[in-house]
Amino acid sequence: MTNKEAIAGEHSQVVVSSNGGMKSLKRQKWLFLLLAIAPSYIGYLLFTLYPNILSVYYSFLKWNGLSEPKFVGIDNFITMFNDHFFWRALYHNLLLMITIPPSIIIISLGLSYILINKGFRETPMYKIIFFFPNVLSAVVITLLWIYIYDGSNGLINGVLKVFGYDNNSYYWLSDPKTALWLLLPPTIWGAVGFYIVIFINAMKGIPKTMYEAAILEGASHLTRLFSITMPLISPIIKVSFLFLFLGSFKGFEMMLIMTNGGPAGSTEVIGLYMFNQAFSETSRNYGYASAIGLFLFVLLVLGKVLIDKFIPDSDVEY
Repeated sequence: MTNKEAIAGEHSQVVVSSNGGMKSLKRQKWLFLLLAIAPSYIGYLLFTLYPNILSVYYSFLKWNGLSEPKFVGIDNFITMFNDHFFWRALYHNLLLMITIPPSIIIISLGLSYILINKGFRETPMYKIIFFFPNVLSAVVITLLWIYIYDGSNGLINGVLKVFGYDNNSYYWLSDPKTALWLLLPPTIWGAVGFYIVIFINAMKGIPKTMYEAAILEGASHLTRLFSITMPLISPIIKVSFLFLFLGSFKGFEMMLIMTNGGPAGSTEVIGLYMFNQAFSETSRNYGYASAIGLFLFVLLVLGKVLIDKFIPDSDVEY
């Protein structure tokens, strides 16, 4: 064997060894990705995507969850569009959507701006106090407000008695005209603290020099809030509004525990109506509930598209 042949042989061995090493690295990379991602994807397919696809199929059935399912085509959707109680529940959701997200955003922004710009020494303590309701579960918050609204031993009636006003143990959630609006305080109280923490952290990222320049030019607090703070944290406000919009349509736990949709259906929302259609003793119409769920899904996707259209993303640079 000549020297050239020996060198070529060694080179080919190195190339083969290098190719083998690369293949081994690729195999390890794909094996790592498979082990890291596969459980999450399998869980998503089994517990999220598959049940949702199955609920689309159920929406075309007449089925109580136990009996033999019967295919009824679009009858459930026709029933839904002719159902007065369905539209009443949806109307309640629209009222909550119009009132709850703006209220929470406005209160959270105002309190966050005050805590950031006033420079209180107690700001960390205020953050904990405002965030405290978020540590509690929705059930605990609801039970707490049931006590506040209670007629016999409720906090509101107790305070009124202290000031000499006796309202004959009036139960505050008994009036169909006001019951829905009385659900707003516990909902807002339970959510404001979370968004205060988010907005405070967002406002901390705004350079102080911008506020200092505005103060030198004589800008008031409102001018600074609307001209500096809100535009610079607008992407965070948009995401917060989106979360609150989705929560206003999907949430029903508070209504279920506090009023179960009463009195006279005045606090029934679409999520609670769907839940009762599927699981109440008198209904057990799982196919119809699935049709309502599918309609709710389309409605939420449409809402997301409209929010993206009317509140476009904006790049913020300091």
